[in-house]
Amino acid sequence: MKNLFVDQTVDKIGETVELYGWVDSKRDHKKIVFIDLRDRTGTVQVVGGENFKEISTEDVIWVKGIVKKRPEKLINRKIKTGEIELETKEIKILSKAKPLPIPVNTEGYDIDEEIRLKYRYLDLRRPRMFRNLFLKSKTVTFIRNYLTKRDFLEIETPILTKTTPEGARDFLVPSRLQKGKFYALPQSPQQYKQLLMVAGIERYFQIARCFRDEDPRADRAYGEFTQLDLEMSFVDQNDILTLTEDLFTQLVKEVFPEKHFTQTPWPRLSHKFVKEKYGTDKPDLRKNKKDPDELAFSWTIDFPLFTEQSEEDYFYGSGKAKFAPSHHMFTAPNPDDIPLLNKDPLKVRGLQHDLVLNGYEVGGGSIRIHQSEVQNKVFELIGFTEEQKKQFNHMLEAFSYGVPPHGGIAPGIDRFLMAALGEPSVREVIAFPASSGGKISIMDAPSEAGEEQLRELGIKLR
Repeated sequence: MKNLFVDQTVDKIGETVELYGWVDSKRDHKKIVFIDLRDRTGTVQVVGGENFKEISTEDVIWVKGIVKKRPEKLINRKIKTGEIELETKEIKILSKAKPLPIPVNTEGYDIDEEIRLKYRYLDLRRPRMFRNLFLKSKTVTFIRNYLTKRDFLEIETPILTKTTPEGARDFLVPSRLQKGKFYALPQSPQQYKQLLMVAGIERYFQIARCFRDEDPRADRAYGEFTQLDLEMSFVDQNDILTLTEDLFTQLVKEVFPEKHFTQTPWPRLSHKFVKEKYGTDKPDLRKNKKDPDELAFSWTIDFPLFTEQSEEDYFYGSGKAKFAPSHHMFTAPNPDDIPLLNKDPLKVRGLQHDLVLNGYEVGGGSIRIHQSEVQNKVFELIGFTEEQKKQFNHMLEAFSYGVPPHGGIAPGIDRFLMAALGEPSVREVIAFPASSGGKISIMDAPSEAGEEQLRELGIKLR
């Protein structure tokens, strides 16, 4: 097993070490040949001679040698290993590399994204992309540790579930054992986490994979994404906001120590105020938008519970009702506004909260409805027929057996990283994202299914 990374060689001066990695570059000075050996932690200069003649860039090699200090005038202060070099004693080429179709020693922004995604296994060799995945891993680890210490249970919920209207198109999966019926991939674990509260779990979280068949954009990946899913019982909205703010404050200090906050505590702004003042419900409150290390978190609260329904709201009553939920159908109304459900629903405020960072909505949540009569009234207002309500019979029945007041939030981990790192797209922080056209180019997916597969599923293509 490899037991030494490149960046650790700075502590090995005078020692004989073994390194593994890729040839980042090669400089041939006839009798002396230099290569820069790269692994995920950086590069180090390796000095050799005739034994380097057959080596090409991106070859994978093993090298054994003595770590030595460089002469003062040859120190490269731009890299961590710039004060040392490796004098080679032995070298082996473990695998040869043919010329790469894309360069991997640049930031990569100027390369066509479709080409980058086709050769993603090469694109991920660039230091910027490794940094993004490294920080994503540290972020998830921090979140797990933080919540576990606060008595949250990490619980997995099903990936194969039921299709229900949640605001975007579902990905459907045909059932082989029950022909003619379909599973859906979860847009979020929303209903499952509420059922966990009925089960008495009280504090739940999950690093959840979510699936939505919706048009991509810079801050939204097509197909699938990762979010922190979090739910708590016996809480009010302030409890959720306070916990989330502390979580992300501590996360930034630990994982992104170079970053600084525009304002703490984070401002809590009403939806009406931000729309009137900034023209958006996700304002960018940074004082210096050119500072890549400034983070302006804020909360948007007091959203209207309903908006006027349009024909595009086919998820709710086929666009025929007067109202559509502005968040989702399980968001609780402000208790002070419950009488308005019968008088003027558009004036009802919801207990919804959006987490905003540098002009992006990076998370959303709410206090949930826990009274069946209020839930039924919301279903009625958004135009659900009795048949459509049956899609949620499992929820309504569960709520008849004693359900605690509960609520939560679901920050998007990909979108948070995109905003915090100043990346132009969430695809820059996902290892193998779909392209803007919905293709997983590296696997050439989606692909056609064979006749036998379709026959087993009882499906015939037209």
